[in-house]
Amino acid sequence: MNTRPPFLGARPLAWLLSLLLLVCAAPAQAGAASQEAVLAGGCFWCLEHDLEKLPGVLDAQSGYSGGAGSNPTYGQVSAGGSGHQEVVRVRFDPGRISYAILLRSYWRNIDPLDGGGQFCDRGSSYRPVIFTSGADQQNQAQASLRSVAAELGRPVTALKVQIKPLNRFWPAEAYHQNYAQLNSVKYNYYRWACGRDRRLDSVWGKRARSGAAWASGSKS
Repeated sequence: MNTRPPFLGARPLAWLLSLLLLVCAAPAQAGAASQEAVLAGGCFWCLEHDLEKLPGVLDAQSGYSGGAGSNPTYGQVSAGGSGHQEVVRVRFDPGRISYAILLRSYWRNIDPLDGGGQFCDRGSSYRPVIFTSGADQQNQAQASLRSVAAELGRPVTALKVQIKPLNRFWPAEAYHQNYAQLNSVKYNYYRWACGRDRRLDSVWGKRARSGAAWASGSKS
């Protein structure tokens, strides 16, 4: 006579083992599915703060891209001779926020008409750039460029945001990371004094700082 309890049968044990494997594997699968975007839009403190709070964004990290040198420092980049821009690397879940929607929020948090810097920060290290990884990001970035031009009623040539392939992202120094959260008084004063939000409102109107669909009706 078999006295083994029913729930210890071979099939339930196999089912339980499979369930445990799925649960344990879920975080790794979710991490593998994440994607990254590298974007320059003036002060990386501000762009990091603006993009990290979007639903579907997993994290945002301030850093440098665009130059030829390795391991650039803040002093080298801000001096303007390294060729790098202040950037933010955004890691996101494409199942919750697409690259195209992330780009909409990016555009509406910068001044696309200014290629000499952003707001009160001047020089090449602050110029706006979309750094793309692969043909798909390149195509979507170009599509977003056309959508911005249509929404603002400007020719594409009036937009000063560069779109270029990503070479390498270099993380910024630790004291730059999460600056808005860790130094809220200094950050809020800087943002106000720099006139960032006033200019965004002037350029974008009610769509400033928004990820809403393009006014032109484009689906990009």
